Order: sequence, then C-alpha cells, then structure tokens
Amino acid sequence: MRPAAAWLYFALWVCSCSQASLRLELEHAGLTATERQASQQLLDEALASLPPSFIQRLDRQVRVSWQAGMRHDAYGRTAGLDRIELNAGLLASLEQGAAQPSGRPHGSVRRELLATVVHELTHLYDRARLWPKTERQLLQHCRQRMHNLGPVGLPDKCRGQHARRFTLSDDPRLLDLAGWPQQVGRRGQRERDNAQVARSPDRYELSSPLEFVAVNMEYFLLDPSYACRRPSLARYFREHFAWAPAQQEPCDEGLAYLNAGRDFARQPLGRLDPERVYAIDYLLAEANEAWASRWGHSMLRLVICKPGRPRGPDCRLDLDQHLVLSYRAFVGDVQLSSWDGLTGAYPSRLFVLPLEQVIEEYTKVELRSLTSVPLQLPRTQLEHLVTRAMEQHWSYDGDYYFISNNCAVETLKLLRSGSAHPRLQALDSILPNGLLQLLATRELADLSVLDDDAEALRLGYRFDSFRERYQAMFSVLRERLPIAQHNVEDWLDQAAAVRRPWIAQADLRSSAALLLLEQAALRRQLLLAQDELKRRYLSARTAGDPSLSRAGVALEQILANSGFLSRPGELLDGGYGLPQPGEWRSLERASGERQQQLRRLSDELDQEVRELLQPARLVELDAVEANLQQLGAHLRTLHKAAGGVQLP
Repeated sequence: MRPAAAWLYFALWVCSCSQASLRLELEHAGLTATERQASQQLLDEALASLPPSFIQRLDRQVRVSWQAGMRHDAYGRTAGLDRIELNAGLLASLEQGAAQPSGRPHGSVRRELLATVVHELTHLYDRARLWPKTERQLLQHCRQRMHNLGPVGLPDKCRGQHARRFTLSDDPRLLDLAGWPQQVGRRGQRERDNAQVARSPDRYELSSPLEFVAVNMEYFLLDPSYACRRPSLARYFREHFAWAPAQQEPCDEGLAYLNAGRDFARQPLGRLDPERVYAIDYLLAEANEAWASRWGHSMLRLVICKPGRPRGPDCRLDLDQHLVLSYRAFVGDVQLSSWDGLTGAYPSRLFVLPLEQVIEEYTKVELRSLTSVPLQLPRTQLEHLVTRAMEQHWSYDGDYYFISNNCAVETLKLLRSGSAHPRLQALDSILPNGLLQLLATRELADLSVLDDDAEALRLGYRFDSFRERYQAMFSVLRERLPIAQHNVEDWLDQAAAVRRPWIAQADLRSSAALLLLEQAALRRQLLLAQDELKRRYLSARTAGDPSLSRAGVALEQILANSGFLSRPGELLDGGYGLPQPGEWRSLERASGERQQQLRRLSDELDQEVRELLQPARLVELDAVEANLQQLGAHLRTLHKAAGGVQLP
C-alpha cells in the first residue's frame, strides 16, 4: 500500500470507530400511544445509562418488541444478535411508572424492565467480537507510531482487520474477580463452580460467566452504591469502558469485617481502612507431625498502623492492631476427618483473626514457629488486595480440600485476584512452604528479613515456637537438679504427681523454670482434654446418649452459633457485597447479640466441661493445677528468704 493510501485508510478507520453507535428501535405495531411513549422512554433511559464506548462498539440497530406468551416470571430475552423481546404481560405495569412493586431486587417493575434491557444489551455486547480492554491504549500506540514513523511504519495490529479480539465474559481478569479463578495445579483451567454465594444481588449471576457479566452490568449502571458494594468489579468495569456512571454514592472510609477471635466479650464487628495497612506479609505456620499440618499453614498478615500513626515501618510495632487472613476448614461437627478433608465435606471460609491470638495458638499451644515475610507489592496493588480480601470475607463459601483446595491454594487465588500482579498468574503451588519459596523466587516475597535470627525475632518477622523456650528451661533444670530425662517432651510426658517431688528441691531459678514448664503441661492437658471432649461429644451425640448433659449441649450450641464469624453475610437479610452504612446498625446489633450468646455458652461450658472428661484426665488436670499452686507458694518462700519483696 502506498504511504498516502495507508494514511487515508488509518484516518478513515479512526473516524469510523468514533462514529459507530448502537441504535434501539421500538417495534410499536399494536401498541397504544401511551404504551409507545412508556416503551420509548424506557429504551431512551437504557441507552442513556450505557458507557459511550459500549454504544460505539456495539455498532448495530437492535429491534425491541413486546412478545406475548412468556412465562410470568420472565422479563425479557435476546433473539439473535440484533433483537430483544420483552414480556408483553408487563406493559400495563410499565405504564404505572415506578409505582408497581416487582418483589425482585430492583424494586419496581419498571426498574426491572430497565435492568432487563441493560442485561440483554450486555449479552449482545459480550457476544460480539470486540476490541480487547486495552483498545484505548492500542489506539494511542497506533497514533504515536503514526506520528513517529509515518504510515509506512504502521504495524499490522493497527490496521483494524488484524486486531486481536475477545469478549468480556472470557477475560481472565474478570473471571478471577467473578469467582471462576484459575485452578491451581491445572494450568489454564478454571473452577467449574462459583463459590461466591453469599451476599449476591441475584444468584442467577452464579450460573455462568455470561450471566455474571450481564447481571453485574445492571448494578454497575443502575445502582449508585455498586462501587461501594463491589469495588473490585466496579474498578474493572471503569477501566474496561474508561468511564464511570455519573450517579455514585460516596463510600465509607472503612470496610466492615467480623473478628473471629475467641474473646467473646468484645464486639466482633470492625472497620478496616486499606490506607492504614502498611504492609502485607505471607505468614507461614511451620509444619508439625499432625497429618493435616505436615506442610505448614498459609496465611496473610495485615500490618495495620494504629490510629494517628503515619504509615511506615513503626507500624510493625502495633501488634494489637494487626489482623490475619486465614482460609480454614469450618468444622461444624468438631471432628477433623481425613476422608472428609479429601472429599471437600468441610466449608472453606476466610477467617479474620487477631495476630496475637494466632501467635499464641501456634507458638504456645501447637508449638509451631511462625514466619512473617513481607510481600513486594506496589501500594495500589496492596490496597486492592486488602479490599478484595474483605469482599471474599463477605461472599466466599467454598469447599476445603486438603490436597487441591487447601490454605495455600486459597491464599494464592486471593493474591491473584486481589493484586492482579502479572508474576502471580503462572505461579502454581499446593503446599504452603512451597508457595513461600515460589513467591521469593519471583521476587514477590523478601526472605532477606530472616537472615539475622535475632533481628527477625525483634522486628516480628519470626515468632519462635515455645518449644525452644521450654527446652531452655529444661536445660536449667538439668543443670541444677539430678533429673534423668534428656529432653522437655520426656519431662512433660511424666505424670504431674511424678514431677511434684522436685518442687521442694528447686532453688529460685530452677523453680521459675519449673513454673514455666508446668504452665506448658497445663496447656498440653487442656489440648488433650479438648480432643477427648470432641470425641466423647461426637460419640454421645451419635448414639443419642442422654449423658451428653448441659456441657455437651453448650458445646453443640457454640458450634451452631459461631458460623457467622466466618460467614458474616448470614447476619444480614438482603443487600449484596460489602455492607453499607444503612446496614451497619442492623449488623452491629445482630453480631453483638450472637457474640453475647457465645460468651454465655462459653462460660457455661467452662463450668460444666469437666463432667464430660474421663476420670484419668480429670486427675491429671487437678494434679497439674496442684503443682502450679505448690510452685507459687515455693517461689514466694524462696523470694522472701532471698530478701525480696513478698510476691502475691
């Protein structure tokens, strides 16, 4: 092609793109004048609500008609690529304007019909072979190349017929946000079922990506609160169309969440402001011998600055503000079955937990170290990830598989959909410890913070298992007392009554070491008692044993009532996405009432629980508590004899 001809071709192509537009034509045969007017107003309003680029790209005439014989609950449908049919049975309600209620999410029949026109037009748009979402950037690139090189240097991708095309509903980015993420371990394949089932505006959106796009376009265009309720999807549509609806409500500064901590005395409802999150760490609980934990546990730590502190490294000192995002199997029957874990019998939910509780659970009770490695994310991606996590907290209720959909897989899917970081897209790992290494290899996680053990502990990049502390205390005992055991596990395996005679022989330092070890023994016995209680409770419930008693009933009610902490959407009737100001009061009241009930049941269980334990376990618990009392008295005596102030 000659240079002049190439320039003319490009100019005409750009011009034709700018003039292309969608036209809606009403088929008005058989309609009264009033029906024609109401119908035309409906179509005009639908067209006015669409993004300009939508109208330009869907360059065709679409005929709209009223058809008799549709099901009473159907509002409309597409017929081919240039026709929309609406339910003629709704014409009378359309004439009444917004006064006729529909009993459906959009409120009135007219509003539902408006949403239906938008919905069906979106199907036509989605089915058309469209420019990719980077069309605007491509046009800018082509114009720049034309300016720099002239028409001779114009690449093929700028010559219209060679442009790559795709639809909205198969865009990988939208599929990640919509709830059909890439399957980890199966490159390129997508999840078949959508698990974002809670707080949905219309469950029809879950039937397929095609319907998801159409339903969400209804709300993106017609609901002023959509950007606050589903911020990640609203951002996607804004970027795709390079446009935003004029009518948008201002959003609250904080995102609502429920704190699933075990402190039932506190109000669980909280607000999280993404701007206060200084960093996000990949938090790994190291492996132990339990079959469900042999590869560790993946979590994300939100390093949140206390109110008033400027965002910076000092925020790492605000441990009481930090939260942990942890995908866990919600085990409603308290029994962790390996078979059920393999077959997906447990719901997988995103728990929001206080960091201090997570540290205690793993380091003191399970005797597992924690590693907290900062993720290398740009600020914008970090805040988007926080927002996406809160969206998942309110919407996600999946199935937990220990192999294919475990904590590492769920965490990786959240990282992908939340940050959209390109280096995460081809990353695959089903093991928590393996995922950390892969993140580090792709320079997404900074392992250098662990190089100096002492600094890592001081700055909170590592939280050591108390097993090392217990072993250090045990070494003190071996130095000062002629005990036969060689490690702390063997010492704690002894009955409390066997350990008791050493108390009288201990000096001040070894008594302090014995006190710490007896506290460890008590935690160990409580953990064993908890496991025993679960087994006995389950067997009694299965057999219909009346000896289940008040303690068993309290435990059952705790399990039944604690699900809301991991599935907070069940507290609200209606609405969708992130809760908004109008729902806050209802949410605060409902969560507070549930929390008070859990506190009462927990107190009752604490009082009644011993009657469910086996006699041998009760004897051992009593013996450990007796050791602790004796150690306290012995320490006070030694301290007084040494000339110190009398201890309480």
